Amino acid sequence: MSDTTAAPALDPTNPFALDSSLPYALPDFAAIRDEHYLPAFEAGMAQERAEVEALLASTEPPTEELLLGLERSGALLHRVATVFFNRTSADTSPALDELEERVAPLLSEHHDAIYLDRRLYERLEALQARVDAGEVRLEPDAAWLLTELRRDVVRAGAAQPEDVQARLRELNSRITTLETAFGRELLAETNASAVLLEDVADLDGMPEDAIAAARQAAADRGHESGYLVELMLYSQQPVLATLRRRDVRRRIHEASVARGGRGGEHDTRAILLELARLRAERARLLGYEHHAAYVAEDGTARTTQAVSAMLGRLAPAAAANARREAADLERALQADEPGATLEAWDWPFYAERVRQERYSLDDALLRPYLELERVVHDGVFHAAGELYGLSFAARPELVGYHPDVRAFEVRDADGSELGLFLADWYTRESKHGGAWMNNLVDQSHLLGHRPVVVNNLNIPKPPAGEPTLLTWDEVITLFHEFGHALHGLFSDVRLPSQSGTEVPRDFVEYPSQVNEMWAWEPSVLRRYAVHHRTGEPMPQEWVDTMIASRQYNEGFSTTEYLGAALLDQAWHTLGPDEVPTSVDEVGAFEARALEAAGIAVAAVPPRYRTTYFNHVFGGGYAAAYYSYIWSEVLDADTVTWFEENGGLRRENGDRFRRVLLSRGGSLDVMDTFRELRGRDPEIAPLLARRGLA
Repeated sequence: MSDTTAAPALDPTNPFALDSSLPYALPDFAAIRDEHYLPAFEAGMAQERAEVEALLASTEPPTEELLLGLERSGALLHRVATVFFNRTSADTSPALDELEERVAPLLSEHHDAIYLDRRLYERLEALQARVDAGEVRLEPDAAWLLTELRRDVVRAGAAQPEDVQARLRELNSRITTLETAFGRELLAETNASAVLLEDVADLDGMPEDAIAAARQAAADRGHESGYLVELMLYSQQPVLATLRRRDVRRRIHEASVARGGRGGEHDTRAILLELARLRAERARLLGYEHHAAYVAEDGTARTTQAVSAMLGRLAPAAAANARREAADLERALQADEPGATLEAWDWPFYAERVRQERYSLDDALLRPYLELERVVHDGVFHAAGELYGLSFAARPELVGYHPDVRAFEVRDADGSELGLFLADWYTRESKHGGAWMNNLVDQSHLLGHRPVVVNNLNIPKPPAGEPTLLTWDEVITLFHEFGHALHGLFSDVRLPSQSGTEVPRDFVEYPSQVNEMWAWEPSVLRRYAVHHRTGEPMPQEWVDTMIASRQYNEGFSTTEYLGAALLDQAWHTLGPDEVPTSVDEVGAFEARALEAAGIAVAAVPPRYRTTYFNHVFGGGYAAAYYSYIWSEVLDADTVTWFEENGGLRRENGDRFRRVLLSRGGSLDVMDTFRELRGRDPEIAPLLARRGLA
């Protein structure tokens, strides 16, 4: 590393200067102010570079202590970064956005200063040689860390000539800046695209509590009258399932799919084209055909050929299912409007209509039985208690980063302290769309830390005093994200870089998807599916009908997902000279890619169109959005294992926890699956689940 100056001292009153003294080292959000971030970032980067420099300057033959030293380094930087990037995702502000733009390239430069240092490459190679020669014995987790680090520094470019490294540094800095800019512009565009409806008649069909939430959203944005329909990140907006007025549905849908691609100050097309081009150039410099090949190698897929084979196997059958579903929906539409053609903005409404007719089940009737607090405590938490023996206690005295954030202490079956779970359920103007889990403190025996994890959702917030009623999709999302939380909470590893969800991108969704199964578990569902006013359980015939209709509309769901996954692959299998040069070409490229993949169904837009595909252009899923369905192969196979072994039983939960959830990234994750299942994964359960067998 070129900069070996001493780390500047951080004011000891800065809340990031030391580990928090709060329970579980929960960040002291009550004390943290915006002005604390930049000094902590600057001191943290300098401190880590000094710590790593001391390791690399050593003339002693390398031992395991090299690896442990790397794991201990950067504690200050990690403390501030985890808090800051959770804030910029969940509760940002213009000041934080400006700071993120400033910090992002500095962090990229800092990462490169370490991972492009040839001395690190040489020290790791020397350690591996000593291990191979029998001079050094590593613990299994350290041996796996060495394998991963050696690969990481090569993939970063540490073995490349200086001129190539110089260009890589430029690319990394610019890519990081562009990713930050994409997320910022998309959030602004999504907020600006919210649809204000002045006449309550435009909301005909919407449940009363949702109308009240829309009125509250309008008031929160400063509108003296009207109802604001805020947009979720997906293309298809959930509200379209209930709105009877076709012109209103069309207006909302068109606002959704136009985001980022209609010109104006928040257009994202120039950003994403430059990103695609620079990622492709970086991959070529590192010896890969394209960015997708670079990404696949770091996952369990290993090759883009494997990814393409999976997606190619699913796409034609999914599209065929979607077209059959579309024919049914069009007949329902034409009963209302003879001669009309089914459009994308009609699909949610008529899918719900046909579902009601076919299964005698109205989604709007379910919502009063799906109240947030009941679903969380008697559903999500209860299932975790039955399966793993966990208990949860509210800790209202522990302050979060926003007033909506709630803290729960999690205790193990024997009553011992396990960690903290933070819940941030509601949407707001300062929060990015979607749902996610973050670590605020990584579990690590080396550092003596227990886990602190947070789940973020985007549920519309009702007026004060009113219950929060959920859609069934939101219930599934709660269970899904809590599956990620369990992966973090159950981590039982020595090294912080291997904690919890620090696993390959195409494996990380697997445990969370497994956790969705407990939303359907009859003994769990009976507890939480209770009318929020009368206390009556959801009628059993409704539950039976829900279970019977699980594959309904699966052609749509699979097709919209695959559309997004295949778009991601299409953009990232381009060489640098193949990326379109004009923003006007983005839409045409999208259309060609979907058509070539056999997934172009007019009434089924991709889950995310390119211009608002934040997973890929603003987040960490570039060329990896395939990972959801790749992980679902493991998930569906594991659900079969649970069913074969009696379902919601402590013995099953304890085994799943011990073999897989607790081990994080401390070994090859596919070995954990094989240990659980006794074999490699099979795709048949996934095909059956999605109606593609």
